[in-house]
Amino acid sequence: MTRRSVVFAAPGRIELENDAVPSPGDGEVLVRALVSGISAGTELHVYRGDISEGVLLDESLPALQEPLRYPTTYGYASVGERVDDGRRVFAFQPHLSHYVARDDELFELPAELSFEAAALWPSAETAVNLVLDARPLVGERVLVVGQGVVGLMTTALFARFPLAELATVDPIESRRVASERRGAGRSVHPDEASELENFDLTVELSGTSAGLDVAIAATGFEGRVVVGSWYGDTPVPVDLGTHFHRGRLRLISSQVSHIGSALRSRWTKKRRMQVAAASLSNASVEELITHRFPVERAAEAYALLDEHPERCLQVLLTYT
Repeated sequence: MTRRSVVFAAPGRIELENDAVPSPGDGEVLVRALVSGISAGTELHVYRGDISEGVLLDESLPALQEPLRYPTTYGYASVGERVDDGRRVFAFQPHLSHYVARDDELFELPAELSFEAAALWPSAETAVNLVLDARPLVGERVLVVGQGVVGLMTTALFARFPLAELATVDPIESRRVASERRGAGRSVHPDEASELENFDLTVELSGTSAGLDVAIAATGFEGRVVVGSWYGDTPVPVDLGTHFHRGRLRLISSQVSHIGSALRSRWTKKRRMQVAAASLSNASVEELITHRFPVERAAEAYALLDEHPERCLQVLLTYT
């Protein structure tokens, strides 16, 4: 039996390779993939070559612990079926039609979660982690800059809190509309961001230096700016002038590989994944999934995300 693998042959070049389906060893399970989700954040950096070779992409995930070297496989949102018993599972695995994993690396899909929705599980987990790091307070004014998949999920979580205001920023009109459907009181174009001011908490998820400047400028005295974007090797000029300095603003890094130390004793990876799954089961996931490509057309999927982000949100690869 042959396995198909999506390979990042070089920056900007995707190839499909075939090899033998691996055999599981002791304590391992063979999984046949159904779908996998492409990340429009870190994964596009890998596609574009925005990350230096030799960087560990995620030391917390066994499948991604090798230093980045082209050619490479990448990805962390695979949903499939265990070959031994047919149960549907999620795994933090690259885009492979078949793979082996330890049983404790697999997350069984909750009954209410479709296999396509499960491909968004890592994005939901990231949104949960962002909110845990942000620690919104009752009556706060909150701003989320960037309404891609993670931004929209983060907005939906914030909408559950008793906030005084929840606003968002994104240059793409369809995303602003989706943002308001998910609970934002208003969503504005970056050109209108100058009207946003005195927010207690802002979250930057645009992946751009301009978005970070919008977040900083909109934050009030002694407010918090949570930075969830990873910019890779792209230089990020930031306006840390009078408003930032005299305003005593706090820049907080949020990254999903680790749970913040203040919560680590009570929050586990499993607990965070359970909360993320519950948020997915109540979300309108279908609106977020805009494109499905058979794995044979993976190169087209990456080109679409890279060249026309205004046309898509979550892109899935499908396996038959």
